[in-house]
Amino acid sequence: MKEKKEKAVKTKVEILCEVSARHVHLSAEHLEILFGKGAQLTEVKPLSQPGQYLAEQRVDLVTDKTTFKNVAVLGPTRAKTQVELSRTDCFALGLKTVPVRQSGDLAGTPGVKLRNGDKEVAIEEGVIVGMRHVHLDDKFAATHDIKDNQIVSIKIQGERGGTLKNAVARVHPSFAPAIHIDTDEANAMGFTTGTAIIKAKS
Repeated sequence: MKEKKEKAVKTKVEILCEVSARHVHLSAEHLEILFGKGAQLTEVKPLSQPGQYLAEQRVDLVTDKTTFKNVAVLGPTRAKTQVELSRTDCFALGLKTVPVRQSGDLAGTPGVKLRNGDKEVAIEEGVIVGMRHVHLDDKFAATHDIKDNQIVSIKIQGERGGTLKNAVARVHPSFAPAIHIDTDEANAMGFTTGTAIIKAKS
């Protein structure tokens, strides 16, 4: 008698989904170069992730092809400056070799010029297309049997909804449950704001 195959256990949970537009994370060094010695980021609005915020400061992104003006800066400062763009943004800027990466994975990525008025800094690397991802605190993740760096899918509901695969789960005690997709992904799904479903196999 043949044994029955054990079915994969599936986890499905609906949480906040946010659209992440182009933005910059500045290092303390580059913040001072662009905004003056001793400059500190000024919080305008808190973001969904605890301790993260939209800053008052803005920068221009400059390439040989064009300039994106008044690009949002998110705080607090980081060890390295990072620029997160959609693939459409990359095409517009003339950046053809920008990889899809997790935040902080910057080795071998292209650079860009950042400008504030007459002050400018050129980074040799740091431009990425952010990998779609899900922030989860450790307790929430454990409840739903999702591990850090596990690959999950995101189901967007609605008239143009669909499933986005290959999203990475990022688990940390300080995180709040939230899905982050970029503007290209959101536009393809007709999504603006609301919730989405994450699905994972354990």
